[in-house]
Amino acid sequence: MAESMTETEQRPSGVPYPGTPEGRRGTGDPGPAPHDGQEAPELLERSRALVDPAMRAAVESLPGSMRRIARYHFGWEHVDGSPAAGHAGKAIRPALVLAAAAALGGPAARAAAVPAAAAVELVHNFTLLHDDVMDRDPTRRHRPTAWTVFGDADAILAGDALQALALRLLAEDPHPAAAPAAARLADCVMELCAGQHTDTDLEHRAPGEVTLDEVLAMAEAKTGALLGCACALGALYAGAGPEQVAALDGFGRQAGLAFQLIDDVIGIWGEPLRTGKPAGADLAARKKSLPVVAALVSGTPAAAELAALYGKPYITGDSEGIARTALAVERAGGRDWAQTEAADRMAHAMQELARAIPDPEAAGGLLALAEFVTRRSS
Repeated sequence: MAESMTETEQRPSGVPYPGTPEGRRGTGDPGPAPHDGQEAPELLERSRALVDPAMRAAVESLPGSMRRIARYHFGWEHVDGSPAAGHAGKAIRPALVLAAAAALGGPAARAAAVPAAAAVELVHNFTLLHDDVMDRDPTRRHRPTAWTVFGDADAILAGDALQALALRLLAEDPHPAAAPAAARLADCVMELCAGQHTDTDLEHRAPGEVTLDEVLAMAEAKTGALLGCACALGALYAGAGPEQVAALDGFGRQAGLAFQLIDDVIGIWGEPLRTGKPAGADLAARKKSLPVVAALVSGTPAAAELAALYGKPYITGDSEGIARTALAVERAGGRDWAQTEAADRMAHAMQELARAIPDPEAAGGLLALAEFVTRRSS
């Protein structure tokens, strides 16, 4: 088996925020204190505490059959309906909504943005339910995916119901930002669907027929769009102007691309005990992930070897084949390219964040969350 990366190896290189000591040396401004690694987990925990009640209340309004599937998917119940101790993921996207609102409008704006944060997380989970069916992923969050338990049709319908819940939350919200937020979220859903369509289309194309630009555009649509939308919705609820909203959308998109690059690296070399998925699952599915496509277009001998391996279907249980495939991706430069590109995307994200929020202290929560999602090992 290919050796999994250490946490340090999976991290993109650090990117200074414009305005910090690294970004403006010689100005005499000490800038904010460096993050101690605890700020993001604390933000995520506080965000979950604010958003979970709204999420649970929304899910409780579903018809019984859909409610059961949603509760299971979120980790709130076991298959038999008994309570479970799990939670609905890391809640990064709602945390971004609340952090953006707080950065631009303070605690009052953050409190007002809770329905928007819940709506974003409901949309995210709608995509997860559908993606798991389309990708035939057997596990998520360390247990069987909803489609493996309830069947394809029920998982798809539950995802549809979550999307409807998201839009209803905004439709019923009296906040003046709710209407533009709903329109922006609806646009984002269409972009997500287009990105997923491209993703599934790429899987049916030969390895040599896929370009890196196509896969980057797909990744922005599938991952960057919703993170950008989350930040933009927080800005809208804080009463921000169009330029700040656009800049925070750009920040989220670029951080989302960095997130996807690291996620793709973890999908190949991550440790199953940490990821909750089998080792090399993306390679077994012959996914055209970013490191794989970068390797395929490298023009190296290893790229030719990888194309030959990807041109054959995966044989269940062939761990040696997965190891050879992972090694070919690495030898063709896919792993190094993905890590370098993730750092570059984070640099672009920091530029957009500084444009929206020049004060690095005020932007600290968003910065901590961006660092958290791109410096992870699972």
